[in-house]
Parts: sequence; C-alpha cells; structure tokens
Amino acid sequence: IGRPGPRGPPGPAGPPGPLPDFGAGLHLVALNAPLKGDMRGIRGADFQCYQQARAVGLTGTYRAFLSSHLQDLATVVRKADRVHMPVVNLRGELLFKSWMSIFSGNGGTFDPSVPIYSFDGRDVLTDSTWPEKLIWHGSSAGGIRATINYCEAWRTADAAVTGQAALLQTGRLLGQHTRSCANHYIVLCIENTYVGNIQQWRT
Repeated sequence: IGRPGPRGPPGPAGPPGPLPDFGAGLHLVALNAPLKGDMRGIRGADFQCYQQARAVGLTGTYRAFLSSHLQDLATVVRKADRVHMPVVNLRGELLFKSWMSIFSGNGGTFDPSVPIYSFDGRDVLTDSTWPEKLIWHGSSAGGIRATINYCEAWRTADAAVTGQAALLQTGRLLGQHTRSCANHYIVLCIENTYVGNIQQWRT
C-alpha cells in the first residue's frame, strides 16, 4: 500500500455557521425565580440581574428589562448597540434582530419556540418555577414607561396596585396586560452593552 501523497491547499472557506453559544449579540436572560412588584425599585432589580449574571460567570452588564420612573425600557441598552446588535438567549439563539426592533410597535413579537433561559439554565416557558408565564415590563408597546402601571416604580406588591405585563405564550414581549402587583411573574435582564465573545457560562 502506497503512502498518502502530500495534502493539497485548503479549499475555500464555507459560509459562516449559526451563531455559537455566547455568539455576537445582547443576551436576554431571566432571573432565577419570579418576583412580585416589590423589587426594591429599579436599582434593586438591576442588582439582582448583576448578582445572578456574575454568579454564573457572565461578565457583561445586565440591567432589568423594566421601565421605571428613572428610565424608559427602550433606552436601557447603550445607544451604539441598539440598532445593529441582535438580541439572543443564553445559548446564543436569535430572539430579535436588534434591540430597537422590540419597540417597533408590534408588541415585541418573537418566536415563542425559541427558549428564554434563566441564569441557571432553565426554560421559563416550560419550567414549573414560573407557574405564571408572564413577564413584568411596566411599558407601553413602544418601550415607554407606563407611569400608572409599574407597581409604584417597582416598590410595592400591593394587590390594589397594578403593573404592565406580557404573556409570553402569545409571542409578544411587550404585550399589554395590566395585572396586580401581588403576582409573582418572570423578570428579564438584558445585557446592555456588547462586550464580545469573552463570556462563559459554567455548566
């Protein structure tokens, strides 16, 4: 049997593959447990996003996906990353083509078959930790603060006070459902600045 001959030059590169885990994009991730409307304000919610991201080795800055008296949801992401950077789940799967596409007036339509994961890797749409498949957002469909429907700036769980929420099964991240602040709903966190492929998720 003859020896194999020398290898030829490499062929042309093929088309790029799908986004890898932690591919280019802003990650949208849920907190590990549902919360009532009393989150100690927007800073309390932001701090939980920060803590849980750090706990699994994510190095980006994560902010709560909420409007409040301090901010409109549409402005949470850094301006330079709002238009051209896709929004992806924890595994790098595409949820939205860009941050601003969420606020185009269609209620933040997405494919509900693409999972939204918590920081500890559970699918919020199927996991029993979240019996109610709604997210708090406190916003209009355009990402503007809903001043009478954000649980007094996320400081109360009073059953008589309301917050704006969205039912995820409808495939709308900004659906307009007004609910009592006493309910335990999903809270999402968004990576507000793209930091490149330096993030790791410890399994």
